[in-house]
Amino acid sequence: MRILGIAGSLRRGSHNRKLLRAAGALLSPGADLVEWDGLAELPAFDEDLEGDPPAVVRNFFAAIEGADALLIATPEYNASLPGALKNAIDWASRPFPDNVLRHKPTAVIGASTGLFGAVWAQAEVRKTMKASGADVLESELPVGMADYAFADDGALNDPELTQRLQDLLADLVREVTAPVEA
Repeated sequence: MRILGIAGSLRRGSHNRKLLRAAGALLSPGADLVEWDGLAELPAFDEDLEGDPPAVVRNFFAAIEGADALLIATPEYNASLPGALKNAIDWASRPFPDNVLRHKPTAVIGASTGLFGAVWAQAEVRKTMKASGADVLESELPVGMADYAFADDGALNDPELTQRLQDLLADLVREVTAPVEA
């Protein structure tokens, strides 16, 4: 099983990239997390290009199509999701309703340096992904005080957060493997 991980932050050392990597280490055997790192290369969404999107956008679509599920880790910018992440979702949501996000199992997690762990951003990403047709888990994983949340080896310091992340990942895997209702 292939899970495509998307970090909503462009920063190389971002807490959300660390959170994706911590998630990858917790996946059950047979499931792999592949990080997609092309967020900065996506041009601003332009409906005029929708019929013939640039190669970088087509590559993004192919990465989503090749994944069984998505795991999005978002920081919170100004009480919402980062613009680059929203732009990526805008591209992937087109053409509606037959886009690459349609019925794609998706989980959203987030880390921030504040107390609330990007809770508002996670809600915004879930809302946008649902509106785009993805099958979004309701579970969330806010990792607050992210400057102190990770051990030197990249794992989460808090055993409770680690267990919650593992449970969320198990839910995502179950979503992928669940029989399709007719």
